[in-house]
Amino acid sequence: MNKIGIQGIKGSNHHIVALNYYGKNIPLDECLSFDVLVNSLLTQKSKQAIMAIENTIAGSIIPNYALIDAHDLHISGEYYLNIHHNLMALSNQSLADITEVYSHPMALLQCKKFFKKHKHIKLIEDVDTAAVAKRISKEKLKGIAAIAPKISAEIYNLSIIEDEIQTIKNNATRFVILQTEKPENGIDNMNKASLKFELNHKRGSLAAILNVISDCKLNLTKIQSLPKIETPWKYSFFVDVTFDKYVDYKKAKAIIEIMAEDFKVLGEYKNGKI
Repeated sequence: MNKIGIQGIKGSNHHIVALNYYGKNIPLDECLSFDVLVNSLLTQKSKQAIMAIENTIAGSIIPNYALIDAHDLHISGEYYLNIHHNLMALSNQSLADITEVYSHPMALLQCKKFFKKHKHIKLIEDVDTAAVAKRISKEKLKGIAAIAPKISAEIYNLSIIEDEIQTIKNNATRFVILQTEKPENGIDNMNKASLKFELNHKRGSLAAILNVISDCKLNLTKIQSLPKIETPWKYSFFVDVTFDKYVDYKKAKAIIEIMAEDFKVLGEYKNGKI
């Protein structure tokens, strides 16, 4: 079977998405950075890859937009995952026994309020939530805890000291499914699109594009600007739109392609939001 690339290792949120999206027995390529994840696709080590693109608390993961664009990757689908942060360590320990907590910077940020009540604990940034859990288990590290999904505790035989420690309980991350080849999603299986374009510095140029989107009955669900490093003060725009009728989207796409520069369709796929 073709491998699916994930950022992180088994027990991470990317792993949970892989299980929910593809099923339990899919082979994985575990990548410890998004650059390695993209390389897994480009070298055909993975057929598809799962990449976090935005979070309801932290917002857009801007470097990932640049990676998708720079390497001409295609979005074939998306998945929204509710994020749950749990404090876990070796068994037979209490919160008072924990002196250090390691986790991904985003996980630490999202649990800041909890740790304000436990000032004896030192927070240390690490590359991946599940990787910390695995290291604690493998090296039998006492007094050290990880913030990770519950599945990490199950996989690496750790005990959950405190569950649901995230500050904001309604926290979700959007993940996109990527591949190097253009997906063959049929018209009946697409009601969302991700587009990229550039605009000249003219008054009302962005407003004109937004009017086209509105006039063609599309719903703008996301807009993100990204500076062009090689051209100071010029920006690329990444937008997500949903639509009820493909013919409306097709019309809007044709008009925007004429009005904008460097127009690119990043993906046409089924809306994953429930």
